[in-house]
Amino acid sequence: MELGLYTFADVDPNAADKGAEGRRRLADLLEEIELADQVGLDVFGLGEHHRPDYAASAPAVILAAAAACTSRIRLTSAVTVLSSDDPVRVFQQFATLDLLSNGRAEIMAGRGSFIESFPLFGQSLDDYDQLFSEKLDLLLALRDSERVTWSGALRSPINDRGVYPRPLQDPLPLWIAVGGTPQSVARAGALGVPMALAIIGGEPARFAPLFQLYREAARRSGQDPSKLKTSINVHGFIADTTQEAADQFYGPQAEVMNRIGRERGWGPTNRAHFDQAISPTGNLFLGDPETVARKIVAHRKLFGNDRFLLQMAIGPMPHDRILHGIELYGTKVAPLVREMLAEERAS
Repeated sequence: MELGLYTFADVDPNAADKGAEGRRRLADLLEEIELADQVGLDVFGLGEHHRPDYAASAPAVILAAAAACTSRIRLTSAVTVLSSDDPVRVFQQFATLDLLSNGRAEIMAGRGSFIESFPLFGQSLDDYDQLFSEKLDLLLALRDSERVTWSGALRSPINDRGVYPRPLQDPLPLWIAVGGTPQSVARAGALGVPMALAIIGGEPARFAPLFQLYREAARRSGQDPSKLKTSINVHGFIADTTQEAADQFYGPQAEVMNRIGRERGWGPTNRAHFDQAISPTGNLFLGDPETVARKIVAHRKLFGNDRFLLQMAIGPMPHDRILHGIELYGTKVAPLVREMLAEERAS
């Protein structure tokens, strides 16, 4: 199982000098990715957002900078908001990243959890579902063939045009990110494309049927089982002790969730909710290295997932604590997870 990290490059939305704040966060972010590479983690993902509280509106650009200071870690979007972007440019950007990184690029495409990009790029929310369906179809065609002929209802057609550069990896890895909608899960399975499921609330066990749906949809569509991969993308934090991890993570996590909650009409969170979420059956993967490793392995048994991505850099988390968490993840948690999985296979 691959182990990795993802982030949205959170910044202070109230910073007086937004340019300086963005510069600081991106410098810290590159240091985090470089450390993740050094300690042996497998994947780093960067999510696209177009809001004042996040600095990553152009993940491919940041990941290209990360490619220059890393050597092994895979570099992926998490996610690319495909519905409001142009699939040709997405493919070209990540094919270029693939060449710069010597074959380490991936695209994680999704509809996005926020809507700011739709009016920004002239897309109608009335076309929310059709935009993603059409653009995913075009992106798959671009990936599968150097020359493309394609037509749809919401984008101008392409008539036998070549799209360049071509990536080093053939095909360029593409994942579909989903948030729990059964139709999205079934589509990923029917297409035979790897699926990344975000779990940011509730008990993770309730998502297990979605993994069964994904595999059943793939089977019914005659997809090659060897191409099917799944990931869970979750929130959490690692520190020397579980108490330290909880005390350090609660404030930043609560600040972000309450800010988003005010926009979406959620009730405010509190420490009691948080403490429930860090329990063995909760959605936060938080604690000392052994606690986190055991929770990762327990959910691997539940889902059969091939990848696990953890979001630790949330809100105003201090950079030094994030670095320490990454170090513990790579040097303590990852070896424990691999050892536990090896023992299971041997038994």
